[in-house]
Order: sequence, then C-alpha cells, then structure tokens
Amino acid sequence: MDKIEHIGIAVSNMDAAKATWQSLLNTVVYKTETVDNEQVSTAFLQAGPNKIELLQGTHPDSVIAKFIKKKGEGIHHIAFAVTDIYAEMQRLKTEGFTLLNNEPKNGADNKLVCFVHPKDVNGVLIELCQERIF
Repeated sequence: MDKIEHIGIAVSNMDAAKATWQSLLNTVVYKTETVDNEQVSTAFLQAGPNKIELLQGTHPDSVIAKFIKKKGEGIHHIAFAVTDIYAEMQRLKTEGFTLLNNEPKNGADNKLVCFVHPKDVNGVLIELCQERIF
C-alpha cells in the first residue's frame, strides 16, 4: 500500500456536511459525484496532501444509510492508494484477510476499489483504490 488516499466520512445531510468541512478545512469541495452502483453521493475536499470524502446514501437501503442507522455519522473507511489492486487483493487474501468483493469495482474519483472486511482490521473498513487507466 502506497499511502492513505482519503478518509471516508458518512453523513446524513450532504449540504450541511459540506459547509462544516469547508469551514473546518478552509477549503472548498473540489468534486462531487454520484456512484449509482454503490447508491452513494460523494463530495471531495483536499487540505494539503490529505483528502476527505463525504458520503451520503442515495437510497434507504444503501450501505451508507445502513451504516448511519446502525452507528451514526462518522468515519466510514480509510482508503489506501495501491499501484496494482489485483496484486494487492491477492496478497491480502494470502495473508488471510476477507475481501468484500472478489473483483475491483468502479468507485468514485476515477478509481477501481475493493474493500477489506472490518472484522479482520480491528473494526475498520479498509478501501483499496487504484487510479483507473483508460
């Protein structure tokens, strides 16, 4: 894993969360996107080399909506940039980690993504992400 790519934060009100985080970080949202296959709306902010991804479910049955219902708003995942997501997925499987998807999925911000089950990582959902190359 190369570096922390971003921290994902589950929010119930995207407009209010954007205002809060823009004020806190003294920056603006540089990108918003809806990822239909994940039923999520996203907004990205950057402060120095660090990125925050705000996540709001677009459907009551979405993973984010269920997360907020169970745990409330807050940190949803930590994403790590990887150079070769396929190799990293294989390495983690070999190490005994449980992957939540067998193949990388299309994620926000032009990334291929895969998630590692939080039960294997002290309760923290981990996202692997690799820039998609067209």
